[in-house]
Amino acid sequence: MAVGKSSVGLLLAERLSFQFFDTGVIYRTFTWKALDAGLSTSDSAALIQLARRTEFRFVPGSGSRLTVLIDGEDVSRQLSAQQVERSVALIAKIPEVRECMVAEQRRMAMDHRLVMAGRDIGTVVLPWADLKVFLTATVQERARRRHAELVQRGAGIPFETVLAELEQRDHNDITRAVSPLKAAADAIVIDTDGLSLGAVVDRIFALAQSRRQDC
Repeated sequence: MAVGKSSVGLLLAERLSFQFFDTGVIYRTFTWKALDAGLSTSDSAALIQLARRTEFRFVPGSGSRLTVLIDGEDVSRQLSAQQVERSVALIAKIPEVRECMVAEQRRMAMDHRLVMAGRDIGTVVLPWADLKVFLTATVQERARRRHAELVQRGAGIPFETVLAELEQRDHNDITRAVSPLKAAADAIVIDTDGLSLGAVVDRIFALAQSRRQDC
């Protein structure tokens, strides 16, 4: 069973009676909106204008998951499209677009008791979070998990394509000037290679319970 950040976060939220949100969803949702509007990933000015005038709402979805409504529309089913996957890192690296998305994520965190998963949560979005956990795994393992998830959704994408796109995304995220991918200085790092989903959730749940007792 997959032990990626979304799988872990969702089960953890259920155990804590919180809600769960993977911030990659807001970037993929906005990317879908931009592509649907016919915008190029290189047209930064138009993308920034679209981000600033787009309305995001966060509503309960299945289980403990929050769903994004973009201008009142739920486009969850379209987010696994290959064009969205190929374009999201290019759009997400635009500083002004990220500023809009970060503001929305912070607004969401004020309105909900959340387990939030993303690549810059502890360093940029919520540096004041009660508990920061940084999950690591080899790119091959993460590609295997992502491929299995896409196959389950009915997307016929070869594993090699998923691996190549993930390697490129990692490079983009690590080297971008704004909100690069890295662990916060006070984050607890957990290597998930070889660990079951339950083992990872148990470890983080114990950390969360310990923080609650310390408060």
